[in-house]
Amino acid sequence: MPLALLALAVGAFGIGTTEFVIMGLLPQVAGDLNVSIPTAGHLVTGYALGVVIGAPLMSVLGTKVPRKRMLMLLMGLFIVGNALSALAPGFGLMLTGRVVASLAHGAFFGIGSVVAAELVAPERRAAAISMMFTGLTVANVAGVPLGTFLGQAAGWRVTFLVVAGLGVLGLAGVAALVPDMPRPEGVRLRHEAAAFKNAQVLLAMAMTVLGFGGVFAAITYITPMMTHVAGFADSSITPLLVLFGLGMVGGNLLGGRFADRALMPMLYVSLGALALVLALFTLTAHDKAAAAVTITLIGALGFATVPPLQKRVLDQAHGAPTLASAVNIGAFNLGNALSAWLGGVVIAAGLGYTAPNWVGAALAASALVLAVVSGALERGRVDRGDRGSRGGDGGGSYGAKAAAADEPTAQAGTRG
Repeated sequence: MPLALLALAVGAFGIGTTEFVIMGLLPQVAGDLNVSIPTAGHLVTGYALGVVIGAPLMSVLGTKVPRKRMLMLLMGLFIVGNALSALAPGFGLMLTGRVVASLAHGAFFGIGSVVAAELVAPERRAAAISMMFTGLTVANVAGVPLGTFLGQAAGWRVTFLVVAGLGVLGLAGVAALVPDMPRPEGVRLRHEAAAFKNAQVLLAMAMTVLGFGGVFAAITYITPMMTHVAGFADSSITPLLVLFGLGMVGGNLLGGRFADRALMPMLYVSLGALALVLALFTLTAHDKAAAAVTITLIGALGFATVPPLQKRVLDQAHGAPTLASAVNIGAFNLGNALSAWLGGVVIAAGLGYTAPNWVGAALAASALVLAVVSGALERGRVDRGDRGSRGGDGGGSYGAKAAAADEPTAQAGTRG
């Protein structure tokens, strides 16, 4: 794998840390800025909505800028947002800093996915994408716990200054290691937006919303579920989240490896198993050991869907993948917000702290249905002799026309 993927992973590590570390620091932030905990929670919601809005917005701007330069600009935006958060004298400016940082999130992963895919041979694209996303998963294992500990010991402002420093490191890595990749000739906003006329692109994004939404329906409420149902102490939540993060790392790597061999079968297996495990979590949540194993599996199966879904979008939007790739990152966050809300609804309805697991199982099962529909539609095109399809494995490899369409872009990346 090219060393440039390390620079992308470092940037992803910083982004993953800033996204999730705020959850462990909300009481400190609320107390220091003289706001309530629910008000401080807007720092989480504001970031998620900023990702959803910023992904297409920044990607549209990115169609006019070479990809390496755009990645550097996004990391600069990330640095400014976190520095602003660290130095904010009041809640309003803190929220502004969070939103500014979030604007870089979706576009960085979206454009970074395109760059990562162009750095390697076509049969290794999903693995390359998973290498970049490893930075995000490792953030949940190391960055978030360490950032939370640092914030509790030295103050939450120190944590955000350190995260800004990670952004500086990521910026330097992109500048030094990522090759110059000129913007593909002839690519315009209308060309990028045309990808959304492809039903397969929309189906992949819907799978993203529902599939990963299933994960967050359960994980958002993991603290009350584990303390009130499983009987864990409050101090055990951080180790449990580390197990979740370790599962994410393993699932991400396996998803990238097997998606390059058989993309759609990988989605069928991971989404089906995720729906089953989330349903079983309503039972295993009552036992400490079983709950710990289940949390790890949810992380693994949930993130095993990320590289294949991201590659699916790149495959189906070939020739104009940047905007679609970034919007798909926003779809992950849209799924997070939707599932967290639905989980809260069933808890508020008096169905108990394990009820969000049923919500998650239903969402993952719905994503599986869409995956089956997507695969069936593609097989139908192959049976009709459409040589522009992605091949008989349901999207795991490029067809002749797709390869020809991608060739100029891949050659541009090679020249860079």
